[in-house]
Amino acid sequence: MRWKNTTKSFGRISISIHWLVALAVYGLFGLGLWMVGLGYYDTWYHQAPELHKSIGILVFALMIVRLIWRFISPPPKPLDNNSQLTRLGAWFAHVLLFIGLFTILISGYLISTAEGQAISVFGWFSIPATLSGIEQQADIAGTIHLWFAWGLVILSVLHALAALKHHFIDRDDTLKRMLGRSTKTHIINGE
Repeated sequence: MRWKNTTKSFGRISISIHWLVALAVYGLFGLGLWMVGLGYYDTWYHQAPELHKSIGILVFALMIVRLIWRFISPPPKPLDNNSQLTRLGAWFAHVLLFIGLFTILISGYLISTAEGQAISVFGWFSIPATLSGIEQQADIAGTIHLWFAWGLVILSVLHALAALKHHFIDRDDTLKRMLGRSTKTHIINGE
């Protein structure tokens, strides 16, 4: 498998970023749900939010890399058997996933920096507070963060179900391409 995408298949970098972000999003979602239920005297009361913020900042950086990589190595062309409606739906879902994820990451930053404090990323480095002190910043950003997180998880589940539908019902290569599995067509074409 190649590092860069081809017109028919995803490369190692795109596949790795896709699955890392997916894993991180579900991990952050679960951690977020768990940590809001912690009491002040729970051991993880202060540690869980710091972990959540640190991972969130790393995901933000990875998403910037992902966007840049899309320009350096564009994704494969849609499969020939996909209808125009399927292609449009896939494009729209991907746009919503990107917008949703960036909205969650930016709103999380605004929650964390509302009081003017920088975000420490695992103690390695800090991200300064550039916007703070806006009236009800943490509350408004928190509401956006919550609703977009739920929306992103629901949309990503639909995205996964669509990939499974392509694999098991349509029997096409949509899912195989994101798993890095070459098909006979790709091998014959040298991709």
